[in-house]
Amino acid sequence: MRAPRLTFERARALRGAMTLPEVVLWQALRAGKLAGLRCRRQHPIGPFILDFYCPASRLAVEVDGSAHDVPDQARHDERRTAWLAERGIRVLRFAAADLLKPDMLEGVLLTIAEAAAEGRVAALPRSRGGREPSEPNGG
Repeated sequence: MRAPRLTFERARALRGAMTLPEVVLWQALRAGKLAGLRCRRQHPIGPFILDFYCPASRLAVEVDGSAHDVPDQARHDERRTAWLAERGIRVLRFAAADLLKPDMLEGVLLTIAEAAAEGRVAALPRSRGGREPSEPNGG
């Protein structure tokens, strides 16, 4: 889903201002280091910017700081998660503090790898012209 131009600009700015827990997670995820999983950071989808997005598994990974404990933010997070779920995107949320603890980070990475493996989407073959292949029964 294409995001508005302003969302793309905000995502670009956020890539340069990542929090320490986001940087720690990005170092583990970048360039397929985690079970060959390819992820994007600060990825815009619709009106939202996902901390990390793994397109092959349609998996979003969010790093939640203490601001996400506030009731208004928690409701916003729930609406956002529901919006993404309607579009087939699963969301994993992790506390920022957990990413800074080596013993917890290992568990976070294992959880991400397992969720990605469960949701891995097989690439569909494309017909000439870049269109999706038709259904076998003429659909």
